[in-house]
Amino acid sequence: MSPVASTSGRTESDDENAASPTTPSGQLKISLISLHGLIRGHDPELGRDADTGGQVKYVLEAARELANQPNVREVELLTRQIIDPKVDDAYAQLEESISENAKIVRIPFGPKRYLRKEALWPYIEMFIDQTLSHFKRNGLPDLIHGHYADAGLAGAQLSRLLHIPFVFTGHSLGRVKRQRLSLGKADATALEKKYKFGTRIEAEEIALETAAMVVTSTNQEVEQQYALYDHYVPSRMEVIPPGVDLSLFAPRQAGWERPGIANDLSRFLRDPEKPMILTLARPDERKNLEMLVRVFGESEALRERANLVMVLGTRDDLRDLPKAQQAIINDILYLIDRYDLYGQVAYPKTHVPSDVPELYRLAEELKGVFINPALTEPFGLTLLEAGATGLPIIATNDGGPRDIIANCGNGLLVDPLDQEAIEHALLRALTEPERWVEWSGRGIEGTREHYSWANHANRYVRDVTDILQHATAPVLRDRQKVRRLPDFDRLIITDLDNTLTGDDEALGAFVDLVRAHDHVGFGVATGRRLDSAMELIQELGLPRPDLIDTDCGTQLHYGDNLTPDRSWQKQIGYAWRPDEVRRILDDLPGFFRQAEAKQSDFKVSYEIDTKLCPSINKIKKILREAGVRAKVVLSLGMYLDIIPVRGGSDLSMRHVLWKWGFAPERVMVAGDSGNDAGMLLGRTLGVVVGNHSPELNRLRNNPRIYFAKAAHAAGILEGIEYYNFLDNIVIPNDQIE
Repeated sequence: MSPVASTSGRTESDDENAASPTTPSGQLKISLISLHGLIRGHDPELGRDADTGGQVKYVLEAARELANQPNVREVELLTRQIIDPKVDDAYAQLEESISENAKIVRIPFGPKRYLRKEALWPYIEMFIDQTLSHFKRNGLPDLIHGHYADAGLAGAQLSRLLHIPFVFTGHSLGRVKRQRLSLGKADATALEKKYKFGTRIEAEEIALETAAMVVTSTNQEVEQQYALYDHYVPSRMEVIPPGVDLSLFAPRQAGWERPGIANDLSRFLRDPEKPMILTLARPDERKNLEMLVRVFGESEALRERANLVMVLGTRDDLRDLPKAQQAIINDILYLIDRYDLYGQVAYPKTHVPSDVPELYRLAEELKGVFINPALTEPFGLTLLEAGATGLPIIATNDGGPRDIIANCGNGLLVDPLDQEAIEHALLRALTEPERWVEWSGRGIEGTREHYSWANHANRYVRDVTDILQHATAPVLRDRQKVRRLPDFDRLIITDLDNTLTGDDEALGAFVDLVRAHDHVGFGVATGRRLDSAMELIQELGLPRPDLIDTDCGTQLHYGDNLTPDRSWQKQIGYAWRPDEVRRILDDLPGFFRQAEAKQSDFKVSYEIDTKLCPSINKIKKILREAGVRAKVVLSLGMYLDIIPVRGGSDLSMRHVLWKWGFAPERVMVAGDSGNDAGMLLGRTLGVVVGNHSPELNRLRNNPRIYFAKAAHAAGILEGIEYYNFLDNIVIPNDQIE
């Protein structure tokens, strides 16, 4: 690993001042995050749906093996608590053991019911706040590792707030999937609506920007997939292939007996003793399963020599599956009928995890072959499982299979769109017995040499230890006594311009309310500089704030004496290069730097003409491609602030709540513009005043964000009434059902 990859902000010039490791040998605690799908420690329901597949298996087995490492104290796998009669009660348990030092921790956030991954995006900030509460109770980890874009975003935000090194594994990437789906006839708008590509890709960019290390499975991922991203930094990327559970996936032993699932297959097959062409895949268009049936149906030579066995997840009733999966299975059934393959193709409805290694061994005993004909394959764990049991493989010439075949030499690669090539490769495996024996032996040896989980964990711990040795200790690691901002048990935080201002009568009523309730604290969050904010506060006759968050979430001060937050000051300057920001943006069309009085140490402010200047996404891309790590904040459609990556009202508010032990449910925040968006998201009680700017419309229907009808301070008063904030607080818009 390159030492400059540390999230601590260390550079090579810091060598002589490098901090000692953040955790002593043998005491490493790792928090893995994997949010979507169904994750349980026993008999995971792999293939149940598009979200419960290889990633679930990956994180469970990685957690188990990492916990076996001698210098790892604990591994926790953070996922989502699900309370839903349609799924097993195990997913409602708050904790579940994986092994002696590894456990699943289920964090409640968002609706209780099971949701597909694209529906989780509005609730990620809720997960962040709930996880902070978990860390507060159980102590901080030494490392956070996010899996997939949703957990990548959450882990990156936790890393930025807590200054804990962050590792990211994308598993599959939004830009790649969008690119490949767009090659077809699919409508771009429909694709965006279904897959939320814009949100997903931005989450991946944030994860890549934050990560000290990006763990990939193949060289192709590094060179062709991650290279599509603005934050592509090859020096931070490590190819550490996942492993295969060699205790489960092993060759037949003496005395092996045919498993019960062989009887299930025999119900379909006229001659079950023929060699088996085996595939295991969920019914997904990317898996190219219809092509496999077409190849088999149109090849007399294959039908004479083998049976086709297709294990396509589990289903009780085909009509209960998602429509996309129904369509694929129906297409397969149509092709079986079209080619009259009855008695030659098996497609069992159900299987349990323990059946899978036995299927491979059964196929190996029958001198069969395993095939993965997917259009794209980021890795291909089933190929490793098959190879580890001695079953030769045929696989798509893409992604992981390239590396697996190169390392193990246990089969052939094919173009998944070339019907003749697929047929030819299958026939070679079925008709060349000496080659079959060679491939079988190489698979057994190669998987053990290159793809054991022990090898993966050893390399992983080696690399993260290097990161931790060069990282400074998190500012907030030491457990502080729970303190409270003085004299109140709840807190109202509001923006100034256009939120408090604009309606003098309502402002007077708000001021009277704050002064009349000593148990309610008052805070201000504003894009203004501290001096400018204090002038306006005095001019408006507001009470002296208990908390003031200024300069677009980059400065924090408390109380009458404006005492600065020292721990916040220590973190805010990370990776901040304001001169470079100005050099890049000053000369762009439609950019006009604001007056010096509007600038500050951690904020570069512009007015922009949206008719002339690049789009916000393009501005982010320009900064990222220049290697500048910063946040871009648009307010009122014309004010653009560039701030450090560890700044912003989202992180500053969470810092305050963490440091002072304040419950988010007892904090109401109010705003009107994009500068306020960060603090409105999460477990705090949000109020968007009626005169809000358009950039906040994206927050509609998010939990705990109330859009008031009244404008300015009257909207704040409406929000106070909505949440019954002065008495026994209620949260009508919690969205947990």
